[in-house]
Amino acid sequence: MPEYTARHLSVLEGLEAVRKRPGMYIGSTDSRGLMHCLWEIIDNAVDESLEGHADRIGVTLLPDGSVVVEDNGRGIPVDEVPGVGLSGVEVVYTKLHAGGKFGGGSYAASGGLHGVGASVVNALSHRLDVEVDRDGKTHRMTFRRGEPGQYKDGRKPTPENPFTPFTKDSALEIKGKVAKKKTGTRVRFWPDPQIFPEGTKMDLDQILGRAKQTAFLVPGLTLVIRDERGEEAVEENYRYDGGVVDFVDDIAPDAAITHTLHIEGSGTFTETVQTLDKKSGHLVPKEMERTCRVDVALAWGQGYETTMKSFVNIIATPVGGTHVQGFEAGVTRALRKLIDNNTRRLKITAKDPKIEKEDIMAGLTAVVTVSLPEPQFEGQTKEILGTGPVRSIVNRVIGDGLMEILGSSKRSQRDETNRLLEKIVAEMRARVAARLHKEISRRKNALETSTMPAKLSDCRSEAVENTELFIVEGDSALGTAKLARNSEFQALLPIRGKILNVQKASPADILKNVEVSSIIQVIGAGSGRTFDLDVARYGKVILMTDADVDGAHIRTLLLTLFFRYMRPLVEAGRVYAAVPPLHRVDVIGRGKAKNEVIYTYSEAELNALLRKLEKQGRSYKEPIQRYKGLGEMDADQLAETTMDPTHRTLRRVSMADEESVKAAEEVFELLMGNEVAPRKEFIVEGSDDVDRARIDI
Repeated sequence: MPEYTARHLSVLEGLEAVRKRPGMYIGSTDSRGLMHCLWEIIDNAVDESLEGHADRIGVTLLPDGSVVVEDNGRGIPVDEVPGVGLSGVEVVYTKLHAGGKFGGGSYAASGGLHGVGASVVNALSHRLDVEVDRDGKTHRMTFRRGEPGQYKDGRKPTPENPFTPFTKDSALEIKGKVAKKKTGTRVRFWPDPQIFPEGTKMDLDQILGRAKQTAFLVPGLTLVIRDERGEEAVEENYRYDGGVVDFVDDIAPDAAITHTLHIEGSGTFTETVQTLDKKSGHLVPKEMERTCRVDVALAWGQGYETTMKSFVNIIATPVGGTHVQGFEAGVTRALRKLIDNNTRRLKITAKDPKIEKEDIMAGLTAVVTVSLPEPQFEGQTKEILGTGPVRSIVNRVIGDGLMEILGSSKRSQRDETNRLLEKIVAEMRARVAARLHKEISRRKNALETSTMPAKLSDCRSEAVENTELFIVEGDSALGTAKLARNSEFQALLPIRGKILNVQKASPADILKNVEVSSIIQVIGAGSGRTFDLDVARYGKVILMTDADVDGAHIRTLLLTLFFRYMRPLVEAGRVYAAVPPLHRVDVIGRGKAKNEVIYTYSEAELNALLRKLEKQGRSYKEPIQRYKGLGEMDADQLAETTMDPTHRTLRRVSMADEESVKAAEEVFELLMGNEVAPRKEFIVEGSDDVDRARIDI
């Protein structure tokens, strides 16, 4: 049995604390903590790329549960660390608070700052192998649960192979020769089953997402992810040269109303840092000037969700921190100033409330990145930036940058800025309306019905899940529908002709439109970002339009309104389209049998029915009734075919998944958006498929 010396204790002393309290360093010991170990090693490689020394990083997941991370950077120093007596590799992987980023000046800005990442991963690994290419040689060192030594590997390296710890002197093994100019580091580690529960595995989707994100943040860096754990290997490559601008374009959830704005800048601040005095060997305080670089891309979309990703030295900060606080303050300050300069055009009065941050952030997609030496994070997991002076630097850079871009006198930029300001003011007014709505009862009593549009014919039931709102085309159809409906649970709201196309209209025009505002008011759940599905006044919303081209157009305009401003209602499957018949065929009964009425819903269905009747030798009354509109039906016919739940047919409008949402977004923008050229091209391409006889003229 090998001797256990005092030297072992000095090496393992710090790492034993990591094994006792792993949650303090990696957050948890489930898959989230395991992924954090991988991020620590990957981030070390990325830091080499940030300094311009590496342009390729590879990550390979192996069938035995281990993972390999390799880069073509400078390679971990292999010479002896002065005053320590150990190689740079051993110091980095066994000593807490040691490394080139811990006040060493080797990195201007990096994700690692506490000097504990690599050593923590080593402490929590059953086995860890490090290979470094430097000076024409491949240097190697292996560890078992943080302890350096040598494995006697047979056919393949595993943590179960015989291990001999170093007892007196430790040295890097020279594994082979490489080209003089070739440098880099390879790290392979096996997570320790004593730390991570059985079944804890690396998540490929998370790794791919992180790799793609890193490729956006470090233009010119290639990341190769390979998973060999399945029957067939899976490999993905990522490289992007557009930086944060491309990142915003990739994650934007909806069509943009502004182009992607790119703002860069920097600022300096001083802070007191404890540095090692070479003469005394003790830490002494020293005033140091720091430079914080800011790189931000942002764009506003037509929707109302806020999508923001923030990073410090390319390390994601999902909880935010001082850089995000500064960004939000800068954006709010700039937009408020622009709105104050345009109050007359925006028709803002002294009675209107103050523009809030949430009004400005609605529909915003942003990527906020800062880089600075030795940032102060709250905890090793680096989820929150705590460096105070960063807040004011980002605030100034973003505020001044937005004022310069959005305040430009160029006509194209002025038009874009006007659209943005109108959207923000509309968000403010929608927020106020939503708050007022919550203060009143969802159902009005007899004395309060005047708050609803006069043309609404409401139902009596208050059981929302059973109620239906029919949005009816035209007053003529309304008269028939009133007689055909069941007033217990069916409400009617008529609209006059074609409503406003909200895909092209400005928020100000939408608020002014009587038909649109009536629909929003009657449904009673607000609109846009403030839409609250739980307070919608009806269980179903049914669009009942004529079965002709105009009716289809009106239905499309209504669906555009629901998709753009009341999307949760569509996602919940509570929007329907009524299916009124096109034809009524009165089939003459044989002998004493009564005549039979058959409704058809298309020309093809009518022709098929007539052929069937001819084969059966049955006759029908001529001419066949062709319904041009809902108003041509009497109440019994409308109830039987379109409104009575026991006989009618409804088409549910739904979005099953994210792909269908994206497809719908593209179709609405193509058919209803501002760009005419793509729509013209679509019409021309499809013109050969149109049967002129089918056009209702």
